[in-house]
Amino acid sequence: MTDRLLVSDRDGVATITLNRPEKLNAIDPEMLGALDAAVSRIERDLSVRVVIVTGTGKSFSVGADIGAFSQLGPLDTWRDWVHGGHALIDRIASLRVPTIGVLNGFTFGGGLELALAMDFCIAVEGAKFASPEVKIGTVCGWGATQRLPKLIGRSRASQMIFTGKAIDAQTACDWGLVTEIHPTGALMARAQEIAAAIAANAPTSVQVSKQLIDGAQGILLGATLESLAGGFCKGTDDGIEGLNAFLEKRPPNYTGN
Repeated sequence: MTDRLLVSDRDGVATITLNRPEKLNAIDPEMLGALDAAVSRIERDLSVRVVIVTGTGKSFSVGADIGAFSQLGPLDTWRDWVHGGHALIDRIASLRVPTIGVLNGFTFGGGLELALAMDFCIAVEGAKFASPEVKIGTVCGWGATQRLPKLIGRSRASQMIFTGKAIDAQTACDWGLVTEIHPTGALMARAQEIAAAIAANAPTSVQVSKQLIDGAQGILLGATLESLAGGFCKGTDDGIEGLNAFLEKRPPNYTGN
């Protein structure tokens, strides 16, 4: 167990809170492991209909804990930090349920990449956004070079990544990085309002809609087609007959229905 991550559930909404305010919610291996465990639980919990991800204090996350990152050797960086972290961000992006990033402050580096894995984000008025990896001689490791251009366009993403400079909340909203901006005191209430509206809808419809949106963007398109087709076929008369015939060890009687 770790106090670096707080997880709560209420009325079908799971809230994950990055909790290292003294380090501006910098992500270290311990936090990454806790996030992986939280995602694994949410994937299995059918009562969860929406996920909110936010941070404590004045930062969503400033990205990697540079002190911890600097201690990793090249192989550990490749195998554990980049490969493992990339896989976790991909799992978050492909969660069955909608995800909302509630960006309560600085959203830099790996923190930005975590936000980019959300279905959409809202931000506090004073939030700042940056992809500053080039400033310390490294590169984006958890998908920003793929997701950021799709979200805000190649030119704007290139500007952010090449310069490493931060943009403000209004620019982020104008560019489509976030959908809404709110004062500090109203941000979480607004997130909960949106989450409640989503959770009140038919969960299968919402979740299939998410899968269709992702598929239309070329994200896990094969999985989208096969899962929807598999569910459809299994519910037909022929699908039911085929399984029953197999279990009863007899020839199936297909009708085309």
